[in-house]
Amino acid sequence: MANTSSPEAPIPVGKVSALIGSWVDRLGAIWVEGQITQLSRRPGAGVVFLTLRDPDRDVSLTVTCFRQVFEQVAEDVQEGSRVLVFAKPEWYVARGTLSLRATEIRLVGLGELLARLEHLKRKLAAEGLFATERKQRLPFLPHCVGLVTGRGSAAERDVLENARRRWPAVRFEVRNVPVQGAAAVAQVTAAVRELDEHPEVDVIIVARGGGSVEDLLPFSDEGLVRAVAAARTPVVSAIGHEPDQPLLDFVADLRASTPTDAAKRVVPDVNEELTRVHQLRDRARRHITHRVEREQAGLAGLLSRPVLAAPHRLVDGPAEQVAALLERSRRVLGHRLDAAESDLGHTLARVVALSPLATLQRGYAVLQHADGRVVSDPADLTPGELLHARVAEGAFEVTATQG
Repeated sequence: MANTSSPEAPIPVGKVSALIGSWVDRLGAIWVEGQITQLSRRPGAGVVFLTLRDPDRDVSLTVTCFRQVFEQVAEDVQEGSRVLVFAKPEWYVARGTLSLRATEIRLVGLGELLARLEHLKRKLAAEGLFATERKQRLPFLPHCVGLVTGRGSAAERDVLENARRRWPAVRFEVRNVPVQGAAAVAQVTAAVRELDEHPEVDVIIVARGGGSVEDLLPFSDEGLVRAVAAARTPVVSAIGHEPDQPLLDFVADLRASTPTDAAKRVVPDVNEELTRVHQLRDRARRHITHRVEREQAGLAGLLSRPVLAAPHRLVDGPAEQVAALLERSRRVLGHRLDAAESDLGHTLARVVALSPLATLQRGYAVLQHADGRVVSDPADLTPGELLHARVAEGAFEVTATQG
């Protein structure tokens, strides 16, 4: 397409389309893999139209093939199937559109699908998306449960009925989306993100019934798995039956074996909880009663001991001892006082007997010089000396004369 052009000499649209067509015609046939999102088989028409979509990217191409080519796989291929198409690109000049003209269509084998899923599983596990420490605990009693499931499906009915039977007050935010086919991945992913942003949703359940590996492929899509891994709200995977295990099961915070099991794992049973409360209350009552009875028995044992049964006995013995000691001390003190009184009387008698006053009372007198010296020798007297005489009843003055 080395044609030159300018504002003065533009190339007509038809020629541009023809030039593109000539370039596309030079391309050879190639093998293309994709997922059939639309399938048109008009009765009597010799051509079948398909829309082939890349499951990992939002890109699709139109594929046409002769009916005899499609009839070879018609029984196995339907919308949502993954196929390999050997086709040559074609450019429709009149409409300016690109399509693929298929000469062979093959259904992607189950073994190949499983191998790819295993490879993707190892890749996501290596990134830590399946790690246990990343998983969040589910709330004990969610006020609002987000539910992503097919419209009017058995999975929706099982979750709603079982949850409301267990806890009638539970509320749901339901998002009905396709759960298989080409549009499933995008709509399930969008619903999960919408519910994750919902301020009242406490937990999200992604549910659908059982199906083939191909039917459950949307729940192994890498984009959906990463969206669930990034969700702040706990996510419960309830896809298929017990043996079914899409990649969503590994990244979800909880894997339920069935949609019914999801309802039981997310919402507590009001009757079971009431029974548990009654059991705990009875257990607490028995424990407290036993504790009180044990303490009462302990108190009764203490009260039965003599020290507490008759505490005055502890005082009676020492009181008697104190009284005896007090009486003894009184007797001893009395005896000592009597002895001391007797000794004092005898001493007083001796003192009285030996007292100069007693001698004076017998008629004696004591003569003293004027300076107080006692006259003991008449030779010491001077005639006319004034002496002081002391007798028992008093004293008087005398004058010494020569005898």
